[in-house]
Amino acid sequence: MKERILTKHPQKGKSGVNISKQKYDVIRESIVTALRAAGETAFKDLTEEICHKLAGHFDGFISWYVTTVKLDLEARGIIERVPQKTPQQLRLVEKES
Repeated sequence: MKERILTKHPQKGKSGVNISKQKYDVIRESIVTALRAAGETAFKDLTEEICHKLAGHFDGFISWYVTTVKLDLEARGIIERVPQKTPQQLRLVEKES
C-alpha cells in the first residue's frame, strides 16, 4: 500500500485532503525550490512554472496538487502569503537545509 499524507489547511474549520506522499513530496520540493530561487512570486506564476516543469512527468492534475500542497505549507508555516499584495504573492518563511 502506498504511503499517504493528510494535508493541513490554513483556514480554521477547513480540513486538508489525503493524498499520495510521493506526489506531495514532488510538489512540495517544486514549490520550495521555486520560491527559494524567486524569493517572492505570484501564486499564478508559481503554478504555471511547476505545471510546465512537471508536464509529462507527473500523474495527476498538477495545478490541483500545487494548490493543495501550497495550502498545507501555509498551514505548517513554511510559506506565507505576502500581506496586502494582489494578486496573491508567496514567499518562504523558514530557510530549509
